[in-house]
Amino acid sequence: MQEKIYDALIVGTGPAGMFAALELIKLKPELKILMSEKGSKRDFIRDRANRTSGFGGAGAFSDGKLTLSSKVGGQLLDILGEEKFNELMNYVDSRYVEFGGNNPVEFPQNSKKIKVLKERALKAGLETVVYPVRHFGTDKAFNIIESIWNYLKEKKVEILVNCPVESVQRNQGKLSVILNNGEEILAQNIILAPGREGEDWLLGQARALNLKVVPGIVDLGVRVEKRAEFLKHLTDSDYLGLHDLKFIYYTKSDNKVRTFCTCPYGFVTTETYGNVVTVNGESYTNKKSENTNFAILVSSEFTEPFKDATGYGKYIARLANLLAGEGKVIVQRLGDLKDGKRSYPEGLAKNIVKPTLQETTPGNLGRVLPATILNSILEMLKKLEVVIPKINDRDTLIYGVEVKFYSSQVGINKNFQTLISGLYIGGDGSGRTRGLLQSSMTGVIIARDIIEKGVKNGGD
Repeated sequence: MQEKIYDALIVGTGPAGMFAALELIKLKPELKILMSEKGSKRDFIRDRANRTSGFGGAGAFSDGKLTLSSKVGGQLLDILGEEKFNELMNYVDSRYVEFGGNNPVEFPQNSKKIKVLKERALKAGLETVVYPVRHFGTDKAFNIIESIWNYLKEKKVEILVNCPVESVQRNQGKLSVILNNGEEILAQNIILAPGREGEDWLLGQARALNLKVVPGIVDLGVRVEKRAEFLKHLTDSDYLGLHDLKFIYYTKSDNKVRTFCTCPYGFVTTETYGNVVTVNGESYTNKKSENTNFAILVSSEFTEPFKDATGYGKYIARLANLLAGEGKVIVQRLGDLKDGKRSYPEGLAKNIVKPTLQETTPGNLGRVLPATILNSILEMLKKLEVVIPKINDRDTLIYGVEVKFYSSQVGINKNFQTLISGLYIGGDGSGRTRGLLQSSMTGVIIARDIIEKGVKNGGD
């Protein structure tokens, strides 16, 4: 078998992988770059069920928000410092604009109204986090991914789809990967960016290569859906223009609860992690619903001897799938959840809030979520009434389960290189980022480090 030797081999084609490739060819166009993706080159209409793998990663079907702040989205501020963070953030933002993401940056302009909101929220124990957002919407986000694909192909970057990498090897100072067809490919530098979907695989490779691993955390919760008019005073540009509501609350039992991923006039969706179906949300530039949805998530950290936060999250999500039926999630009226009983189709048919997700089973999330998490969510909904009128009413819809997996952290340096020279870990799979912007930033950091070192590394 003829050896193939690349300057850089990128495993995973989400934001980190794409931006690593973009930066490498920008800085040194003659580089031989190979990208390997276990998923497909997805179609926006046909492949909507496959949201977590495929070219573009989970970001291709996300709500498309660039949160232009160090306050949310990861730990890069701690790694880079404020000045370097802001410089890199603005650079990555400009590249998204270059590929079609020229939506205006949304930031509340009425500082007086924001101050009033923060004061009102604070009296209820809610911290309000406000930051600029460039919001593409799901449809525009997918178009940006398409533009990046076309550009990389034009620049002769090789992209393999439907091509899982079985393992990463280090032999006699050389780095290589073994593809699922048994082919071995050598590279001077290997960038592992498999996303949260690829965490189990990444941990297996790290252990096989004797790299240190620190367990991650998991956020468990639900997706809340309400008629949009009850949130427009917060979300609409004519009012406050908070397109991504971020409220943080610590419960009586000291659990951290937060709102996440607000989708004004959006749609509740599902996404799949292996054999687990979870809940998410999305919104579009030109397609609107009558509802707004957002997540409420409770952070779960574990202590010794338990080390599998991801496994715990998947277990809870599978339980919801078991009760809902194969491939489905549970939807429930908040009033029924409070009463400790399941919802039925007849009750949903009469409900004021009409569900935007049809692939659901009316049920009882009280039979799924652990008491500490369920009670934290209900406590948060009660507190949110001070900023979102009627959010705690009986007709509010609750979907479950929503899970955000934060990958275990493999030991890396400030340039995201492991103890093995030439082997890098980027994106959400690194456990240091939580979204499009900071994940993309890690790809740029890695690419610049490779170029600065003169490309050649190779497993020493």
